[in-house]
Amino acid sequence: MIGKIAIVGDGDSVMVFQAAGVAAFPAEDEKKAREIVRKIAKEYKIIFLTEELARPLKDFLKRFDEEPYPIVLSVPSKNGSAGYGEEILKNAMERALGVDILFHGD
Repeated sequence: MIGKIAIVGDGDSVMVFQAAGVAAFPAEDEKKAREIVRKIAKEYKIIFLTEELARPLKDFLKRFDEEPYPIVLSVPSKNGSAGYGEEILKNAMERALGVDILFHGD
């Protein structure tokens, strides 16, 4: 399936993705990130969101879980990972399968 990909995050973090041809949308805080995600959700199939912005938007992002697109994925920023993306993946796997097959209770 062909679809557009975007990244929303702080300016330095999105530059790497932009260099790879991903549409980059800088956001200095979660309020701006929410506005951007809401605006681009119908146009982009995959939206990467840096962990620092994804964590405070957790409840807002739940609305995308019920639809096939866009897929919103949390990625580390230039500061590295805070473990939020791993936490989301673990919870999704447990919800889908009923067991923790990836992290073995760590």
